[in-house]
Amino acid sequence: MSSSDYSLRAHAVESLTQIKRPDVPWQVVVRNTAAVILPLGIGLATGHTEAGLAIGAGALDTMFSDQPGPYRQRLRQLLLASLAAGVASLCGFLIGGQLLPILLATAACGFFGGLLVVFGTDTARVGMTSMILLVITASTPTSPIGALSGAALIFSGGLLLTLFSLAAWPWQRYLPERNALASVYAGLAALARQPAHDDADVPALSEAMTTLQQTLLGRHRAHGRAMEAFGVLLELAERIRLELTAMAELHADPSIHAMFRDDAARVLAAIADALEQGESPEQATRALQTLQASERALLGGRENSNSLTTHIHALSGQLAAAVRNADWAGSRGELRASAAETRLPKALRSSSTWATLRASLTPRSVAFRHALRMAVCLSAALWISRLLQLPHGYWLPMTAAIVLRPDFAATFNFGLLRVLGTVLGLVLTTALLHITPDESWAHLAPMAVLCMAFRYLATAHYGIAVAALTGTVVILLSFEGVNSGMAVMDRVINTALGCGMALLAYVAWPTWERGRARAALAVMLDAYASYLHALAQPDQRNAHHETRSAARTARTNAQASIDRMRTEPATPPELLALARALFANGNRLARTAMTLEAMIDDLAALPARAEIGHFIEQSASSVQAVATALREQRGIDALPDLRARQRALVNLLQGAGDHAAAESLARLSDRLVDNVDTLAHVVNRARQESTAAAA
Repeated sequence: MSSSDYSLRAHAVESLTQIKRPDVPWQVVVRNTAAVILPLGIGLATGHTEAGLAIGAGALDTMFSDQPGPYRQRLRQLLLASLAAGVASLCGFLIGGQLLPILLATAACGFFGGLLVVFGTDTARVGMTSMILLVITASTPTSPIGALSGAALIFSGGLLLTLFSLAAWPWQRYLPERNALASVYAGLAALARQPAHDDADVPALSEAMTTLQQTLLGRHRAHGRAMEAFGVLLELAERIRLELTAMAELHADPSIHAMFRDDAARVLAAIADALEQGESPEQATRALQTLQASERALLGGRENSNSLTTHIHALSGQLAAAVRNADWAGSRGELRASAAETRLPKALRSSSTWATLRASLTPRSVAFRHALRMAVCLSAALWISRLLQLPHGYWLPMTAAIVLRPDFAATFNFGLLRVLGTVLGLVLTTALLHITPDESWAHLAPMAVLCMAFRYLATAHYGIAVAALTGTVVILLSFEGVNSGMAVMDRVINTALGCGMALLAYVAWPTWERGRARAALAVMLDAYASYLHALAQPDQRNAHHETRSAARTARTNAQASIDRMRTEPATPPELLALARALFANGNRLARTAMTLEAMIDDLAALPARAEIGHFIEQSASSVQAVATALREQRGIDALPDLRARQRALVNLLQGAGDHAAAESLARLSDRLVDNVDTLAHVVNRARQESTAAAA
């Protein structure tokens, strides 16, 4: 058995057995379910069941556009999803009975809906929702008046869900921003409690910091005086993270170190609680006073040869500023200080919509290939369902639209879990409806429970969520007179066919990640090199921030590429080993660079600043040379002898007045050389093994 076969089988087992921790707040689950159930209940009570069904269906299909983020962003996303659902429904109702026009419509919807993946997951959901509603409504074509009224009701369902999602906006204006900040500060508290870390791991809070920057500084950010305090808290979170990373590299006075980190963790946790509750940070103030008292008692007037004292004082000041700004951003909501506006880092700014689309309109683009696959697969699935006159045939193209993804791993995973979840959901729901009274009102309660389970578990285990969704849809359709028991086998067959068609469409014209993994890793190394180049200029603080954010984004993309490649069939084991080794050692380099940034002020007091900057520049150029060799799949040209230059730099600083800073630089420069040399060795070794295998 090949390693690729084992990898695929292991991925299948992992998909079936691994359950993540649900991350959907209960208030989101409740309000989304209410938007589906309440219209249906009112429709049943007033004798307008079909209207209630349409509104509930519109809310159900736009449910996943209700995502965390600023209220402005949420409003835009939900309105876009609602409008797309309404337009797609209108098209389906109007031309669903005419085969050629509806096939052209599904091809267009599949292509443009698939192309939306270039704008991220949330926008891609809008495209998928449009496809689903197009094929569902096409199964029940009606008159123009009926089409308009039906599409309007589905659009109204999306608007109702939007209203529920934004209901708290006037009273809790900054709730999404406070929650994002609370998440990061809670993560900082957990980081402070960690006695040690693995250098090969991804630096802590990478994803949370990116989310926070997008929330506070992105295009749809909120405006107001409190946002200035939030911006200060963001900057402080970045500095606190760097200080905690740097302190983890120090090995002097472990008892003092541990005690102070515990005190810092209590302050950070209290700040997170205050932000989450929207209250003044009184508990954080008391925890800060305890920390400052310990600082004075333990370190007052002391000099520490390992630079621990300097970093403790710096972190104490940052915590004090964080407590002060958390107070300004709390329930009183009044800012008593001003701060310069902070801009979103360039790495996280999106280009214009049209520029992004134009850049994707090429067969080399992953999004373009996905869009073409989706257009062909969706139209073919609809044509086959009509040709074979499959009962409940809309489940076939609907399943294809849901399962087909831009990468093999996701398509395989969603297909497998979709089939199993559908079978489980149909069986359980049929049994549930059999034992409950045959009354519409008696079916509303289980439908509400299943809808809540679907929303809550969708990110935890897709298979279980699909079972809940299937049950929700079956009960929803039962209100329209569709017999649940008779439709079980039809839906299972259509689901299996749809999953098979989606997987076949991908395999017929694949975009294998193994062809792009080296490029993603090279981009990551280039980003690290740019970060080091910026750190060689100690006064360029904005450049430090920009390049650090760019490196974080590149690292996230590289990790996603490795995860996708890991589950693809026929991935060469040596390529996967190379990718994992480069990523792990890249993480070590990232930690070294972050520690270097945290110690910039310490190093400024040393002599030979030009020599220090030159050494960092040489290290950055070496990392860039490694990235180029990786991208071009060739050996690395002779690199500068960084080890000799590191020793010369250490000798030059032996007589420095600040012995602690000189010792820190010696230790840090040694790690930097080791990081760069290891990356070069990994790339050269992979090249030699590849050459030997070819010979």
